[in-house]
Amino acid sequence: MTDRTMPEKVMNVTPLESFPPPEKWDDWTELDAKAWPRRVEKHYSLVPTICFNCEAACGLVAYVDHDTGDVRKVEGNPYHPGSRGRNCAKGPATLNQIHDPDRIMYPMKRVGPRGSGKFERVSWDEVLEDLGGRIRKAIQEKRLTEVMYHIGRPGADGYMDRVLQAWGVDGHNSHTNVCSASARLGYTLMTGHDRPSPDYANAKFILLISAHLETGHYFNPHAQRIQEAKMAGAKIAVWDVRLSNTASMADHWVAPRPGTEAYLLLGIARAILEEGLQNDTFLRQWADWRGWLEGHGQAGGRYEDFVRGMREHYAEYTPGAVADECGIDESIVTTLARQIAEAGSAFSAHIWRSTASANEGGWEVARTLSLVSTLVGAIGTKGGTNPNGWNKFVAKPFAARGPQEVWSELLYPREWPLSHHELSFLLPHLLKTGRGKLDTYFTRVYNPVWTNPDGLVWIEALRDEELVGCHAALTPVWNETARWADYVLPMGVATERHDLMSQETHAAKWIGFRQPVLRRYRESRGETFEWTYEANPGEVWEEDEFWIALSWKIDPDGELGIRKFFESPYREGERITIEEYYRWIFENSVPGLPEAAAAAGCTPYEYMCKTGAFTVEDEVYETYAHPLGDEALEGCERDEDAGVVRRDGKLVGVLDADGTARVGFPTPSKRIEIFSPMMAEWRWPEHADPGYIKSHVHEEELDRSNDECVLVSTFRLPTLIHTRSANSKWLTELSNTNPVWIHPSDAQRLGVRTGDLLKVETRIGYYVNKAWVTEGVRPGLVACSHHMGRFRQKGETHGVNRWQQHESDIVSQGDGIYRIERTGTVEAFESDDRDSKRVWWRDGGVHQNFTFPVQPDPISGMHCWHQKVRVTKAGPDDKYGDTVVDTNKSMAVFEEWLARTRPAPGPGNLRRPLHLKRVVRPVDAAYQLDE
Repeated sequence: MTDRTMPEKVMNVTPLESFPPPEKWDDWTELDAKAWPRRVEKHYSLVPTICFNCEAACGLVAYVDHDTGDVRKVEGNPYHPGSRGRNCAKGPATLNQIHDPDRIMYPMKRVGPRGSGKFERVSWDEVLEDLGGRIRKAIQEKRLTEVMYHIGRPGADGYMDRVLQAWGVDGHNSHTNVCSASARLGYTLMTGHDRPSPDYANAKFILLISAHLETGHYFNPHAQRIQEAKMAGAKIAVWDVRLSNTASMADHWVAPRPGTEAYLLLGIARAILEEGLQNDTFLRQWADWRGWLEGHGQAGGRYEDFVRGMREHYAEYTPGAVADECGIDESIVTTLARQIAEAGSAFSAHIWRSTASANEGGWEVARTLSLVSTLVGAIGTKGGTNPNGWNKFVAKPFAARGPQEVWSELLYPREWPLSHHELSFLLPHLLKTGRGKLDTYFTRVYNPVWTNPDGLVWIEALRDEELVGCHAALTPVWNETARWADYVLPMGVATERHDLMSQETHAAKWIGFRQPVLRRYRESRGETFEWTYEANPGEVWEEDEFWIALSWKIDPDGELGIRKFFESPYREGERITIEEYYRWIFENSVPGLPEAAAAAGCTPYEYMCKTGAFTVEDEVYETYAHPLGDEALEGCERDEDAGVVRRDGKLVGVLDADGTARVGFPTPSKRIEIFSPMMAEWRWPEHADPGYIKSHVHEEELDRSNDECVLVSTFRLPTLIHTRSANSKWLTELSNTNPVWIHPSDAQRLGVRTGDLLKVETRIGYYVNKAWVTEGVRPGLVACSHHMGRFRQKGETHGVNRWQQHESDIVSQGDGIYRIERTGTVEAFESDDRDSKRVWWRDGGVHQNFTFPVQPDPISGMHCWHQKVRVTKAGPDDKYGDTVVDTNKSMAVFEEWLARTRPAPGPGNLRRPLHLKRVVRPVDAAYQLDE
C-alpha cells in the first residue's frame, strides 16, 4: 500500500491505543525487556494472521525478529472486525506451539506393526508418491467411497469440499456429530439455517444455555460483546448445572435437571402466549402459521386460530409442571418469560453444545429456543439472533467440479436420514459390522482415539489393516491417534499456513486471511519459495499446498479429469500456486475488496496480506425481508391466499402485508416452520411440533438407591484447545487437572472429601479420578471436563507432548477387555526450552472418554454425551487414573441405539430429504436408494 496505512474499510473498529500503528508494521522498534537496564532496541516486522486454536478465527499479529528471523511474540490484531485485538489465552499461546520442543517437524512413516509407535523420517515426495498412487488406483477402480478425509477443526471454509469433489469421491467426514450437530438440526427445522448468530452487543436480554460462554465456541468475540451489553444494562440469564464463571456474572443462574431445558423453554413459550406477549406482527408475516394449521387439521383457518391453537397445544407446560420436571423454582418461568417479552426483538440467545449435545432429543432445545425467539419477534433483528448464514461469508474459488455421483453409507447410514452431519463417531462400529472398508484414510487435526467416545473401539478398527488400508494423520501436534497411523504428516499452526475463515461473531460479514508468517516475511525481503514447508520450521507443511501437490500425483497426465482443477487460472496448464489460488478469490469473489485495495494503492492479495481481514458488510439485519428483484420474479405467479410467489409450482418467495415479494427463509415454506412437515413425512410425526423428549439420563432412568446419577462431561475450559493444548506450556500450566465436581451433600453421603478418589462406572467400564467438593454444581450429579488425561503409551518416544502427557500402559486382558494404568506422571524434562525444567505440575488429569459408549440420537445422530453412572468411593486397590473398558459391551450399546432409529427410505424412496443440508452434497440421483 502506497501510504502504508490501514485501509478505511478495515478501520471500522477502535484500535487498541498502545498497539503499533499500521504504517510502522514493516519496521517496529521496541526495547528488549530482557536487556534491562541496558537500552537495547529490537526491530520487528508485524505480520497479521488468524488464530487456529478454535473456530472463532480471531485476528493475530506475529512479531518477526529482524535479527533472528523468528517469531518472538503473538498478539491480537486490533483491526480484525471479529476479535478487535482482544484475544483469549489461546491466541498468544500460538507462540508455544511454534517453539514446542516436542512438535513433529518432518513427515514420518511407520516401520513397525501398526500401533507399535515406530516411525522413521521420510521425504514429502515419498509420501505423495505412495498416497497419490493408492488414491489414483481407487478412483480408476471406481472405489469412490474408500477414500475418506476426516476433519476435526477445519480452520477453513470450503477448501476441502472442492478437493474431494474434484476427485469424485464421497469422502468428507467431520467431528460435528460429537460437537454441535444436534443443535444444528433444531435450528434448521425452524429457520433453515443451522447455527445462530446472536447480536449480543445490542441485546436487552441475553439467554445463554451453555457451559460457560457457549462452551467455548466463538468464546472471545462473543464474550466481549456480552460484556458490552451488560455494561449497557442488558440482563443475562445462564442455564447451566455448574456455576461457571459466566453464570457467576449473570442476573439469573438457573440449573435445571440435565436434559429438561426444552421443557423449561416450552414453559416460557406458554407464558408468553397465555399473557398475550407474543409479537403478532412478526408472527403473522414470518411464521408459517398456515402450515401449522394445516398440520393440525385446520387448513384454511385464520391467524387467530393459530394463536389459540398454540395456547392449547402448550397448555400443559405450566410453571408448576416446569418446576416439577426441571427441579427449579416455578417463579423463574414467569420472570424469564416477562423479561424476554419486554426485551422483544432485542432478545439474544444461544445454545451450541451443552445440553443439546448431551441428551437424547437435545436438538429440541435449540428448536424450542428458536420458538421463543420467534414468538417475541427476535429473529434477525437488532439485538436479536441472526441466522448464521447472514453473518458468515464463504468466498467461491476459481473452478470447481460438479457434485460427486456416489453416496457413502459410512458417512450417512440410512438409519439416520435426518442427521445433520456425518455419523463420524460411529465409523469404527460401522467398519467392524461390515458396512464397508477404507483404502486411504486421512485424519486431519483430529484425534478420534482420544476425543471421541469409545476410543478403544477406534483402536481396534484402526489397527486392522483389512478395515483401514492406509491411515495418514495430518496434524500440527502429536496425538494419541497418530500412533495408529501409517504416516504422520506435520501441518502448520496459526502462523504457518494459508486459510480463509469467516464466522458469525456479530451482525456483520467479514473474511479473515491466515498466512504463513515466516514465508510472508521472507518473501517481502526478496526470497522465493515453491512450497511453504521451505520457509516453515523443519519441513512443516500446510494442507492447502499438500492437496494441490497430491492431486497432481493422483492425476499427473490429466487423464482422470482432476488435474485441471489444480491448474493456474493465470498460467494455462501449469500447477497453481497457493498465492494464485487466493489471489483469484480476492480479485473475483469478495465484494468490495478490489475497490478497497485500489483505493489503498495495492492489489487485493497485497491488501489481505497486509490487513489480515476485510469487512464485507456491516449492520446485517432482517435479510429475510429483502425484496425480490425483477429478474427473480420473472415468470412468477402470486398466491395471495397463501402469501407466496411461485414459478412452475416451485416456491420463490413470500408476500408481506403490503404485497411486496420478499426473499424469506431457506425452508420449504420460505417462512419459519413451527410445524415441520418433514418430520411427519419422515416417520417422526410425534415430533412435528417443537416439543420435549425425555433424556436418556432422565430422573426416571436413575436408581438413586444404587448411587446412580448423571455424569456431565460436556463442559470445557476456555484455556484449553482439545488436543492442541498439550503443546502449549502456558495453557497447560493454567489448566492441568480435571477432578470430578461433586456437591457437598453428595460427597457427605459417599464419605469423600476434596482430593479423595472416586470410582465412576459407566455401562462399559469405569475410571478413577479425584473428587472436588463444591457448591458450584447441582446436587445429584457429577461433572468432569473432557480436556484432560492426555497419555502416551509405555515406551513411546516419537512425538510426545511432555507438557501435559503422562505415561500409561494399555493392556488387553482378552475378549475385548482393556485395562489402562498410569505408569508415570507429568514431570520436568530436559529440552531447548528452559521452562521444561520448571514443570511443577504432576497430574495431567484422567481420560474419561474411553469409558463412554456411543449413544447416537435416533433422529439427529448426535452423540449424547451425558452418561448414567454409578459413583462410589474408590476401593483400596483403585489407583488414580485406573480405567477399564469392555468393547463387547460397547458394541452391544451401539446396537441398542441403532435399533431405535427409523431408517430410510422416506418419501420418493429417498435416503434423505433433498432440501436438508448435507456436507459436500452429491447429485440428486445419489439420494435414491436402490430398490
